[in-house]
Amino acid sequence: MKKNVREMLNDFMGGLNTLSETHGEQVGAFMNLLGTNYAEGALNTKTKELISIGIAAYNRCEYCIVFHVYKALEAGATRDEIIEAAMVAVAFGGGPSMAYSVTLLKDSIDEFEKDFK
Repeated sequence: MKKNVREMLNDFMGGLNTLSETHGEQVGAFMNLLGTNYAEGALNTKTKELISIGIAAYNRCEYCIVFHVYKALEAGATRDEIIEAAMVAVAFGGGPSMAYSVTLLKDSIDEFEKDFK
């Protein structure tokens, strides 16, 4: 069954907002860590998002895949760059990483790339 990746992205972001109402310090610390680590540095943000896609596909974290595909596209990554990053994960994670790459990751690109054209 195909997953609604936009709904997943919204659920994740909404969950962060809801949890921050009661655990703002912890959610804020996590968001600060993301902001610090994804800021431009020796690597640009797009490259960091592509690395995140490989890690997410390897770990089979559905919400991570959806979120980081969105963020990679937002940072200017192309469909081919995202798929290539995922294929590096497949080299380490084998069939399970491939399964997530040809389904959820592909569906995320299909859904979100039109947001950035």
